[in-house]
Amino acid sequence: MNRHRFRELREGDEKHVPNTWRKQIVFAVAVLAALASFDTVYAGAAVLYAFNGGPDGAGPGLYSTDTGLIADSAGNLYGTTYAGGGSGCAGDGCGTVFMLAPDGTETVLYAFRGLSDGENPTSGVIRDTAGNLYGTTVTGGKYGGGTVFKLAPDGTETVLHSFDPESDGEYPNALIRDMSGNIYGTTYDCGIRCDLSACCGTVFELAPNGTETVLHFFTGGSDGSHPQGRLIWDGAGNFYGTTTQDGPGGSGTVFKLAPDGTETVLHGFACDKDGSSPEGTLIRDKAGDFYGTTTYCGAGGGGTAFKLAPNGTLTVLHAFVGGIDGYYPFAGLIQDRAGNLYGTTIGGGDGPACNYSYGCGILFKLAPDGTETVLHTFGRHRHSGSSPYAGLIFAPKGMLIGLAARGGNTSCQHGCGTVFVLKK
Repeated sequence: MNRHRFRELREGDEKHVPNTWRKQIVFAVAVLAALASFDTVYAGAAVLYAFNGGPDGAGPGLYSTDTGLIADSAGNLYGTTYAGGGSGCAGDGCGTVFMLAPDGTETVLYAFRGLSDGENPTSGVIRDTAGNLYGTTVTGGKYGGGTVFKLAPDGTETVLHSFDPESDGEYPNALIRDMSGNIYGTTYDCGIRCDLSACCGTVFELAPNGTETVLHFFTGGSDGSHPQGRLIWDGAGNFYGTTTQDGPGGSGTVFKLAPDGTETVLHGFACDKDGSSPEGTLIRDKAGDFYGTTTYCGAGGGGTAFKLAPNGTLTVLHAFVGGIDGYYPFAGLIQDRAGNLYGTTIGGGDGPACNYSYGCGILFKLAPDGTETVLHTFGRHRHSGSSPYAGLIFAPKGMLIGLAARGGNTSCQHGCGTVFVLKK
């Protein structure tokens, strides 16, 4: 299996790792009652579930640039794990789709086998009104380039599309779905080659009848390459997203894709000036301003949180410098009604139980004026979780829920990951 995109960030390695305006999710009253029963609390974070690396999965949200979790009206959470679930995929397991009930009971809804059904889901799932879940695996499938899958309430998995690296891309990212059942997303790689050694990625549409259409092939020049986060859209049918590389500044872009397929670069990042590798999903407010993160560079060297106005003006809201401040914001942001932004970094913090010299990550809040408050430092207790690649979702009573890809149960080398909750 080709895993070059998904290499680990190792000590001393500061290179690029390959890598919507979201409505507040309202949970049922059952969630509040359940949260009150959790007494596994470390440095302010309650662990809702710790994965053990076996059939229940391992690595929740690993390499995810979106929120990683969704919730239904009964308070159940749904997500994926990158590994675990079985003995396939070199013995690590090929990943799972799971449900976490309000009482903390985890149910594996599907365990990937690593064959034609796909392997290693990195992004979360979306859900339709009938309770079907839709998601992607980054590898596996008929051609090895990953899949789009549907998981019925009875646990039946259907591969809706297998990606062919030589034609329509590979390593698909998170999905969105319209009212007609059309699915839209991006692939990180391939489609057509940028140069002799690399592929650039695509934007695709998948119709309910299974017909796939590539809406845009990235070329690796001024239009950017390697899209990563989930697409968002406006009422006029335009898509917005990010590419992690290339573009006018050489360090990624924010782009707009019109219904006719015309791509417009709204901003090109230039590393030391404003950040590099915008991998997380964008959000957009009612005024049309976009908010997002870059994983690297910026004035502090550890990535940025930014605002992009409709007129194209980009403002760096915060430049991460590492240490207590945090390092490498991988996923996107969420915003409350007061305009405060919340997110995670996969490095930084000062947790003494952290296994990485660059830190185990933080959960942060940014006030509208850019003032940062560290709400939680991962790694202060090895069982609370670490490396929160995925972003956050809102829960009632001022709570935030997210995924830590490592930490927790120590049956995995660096921990198998956790689902956590924190009062903001």
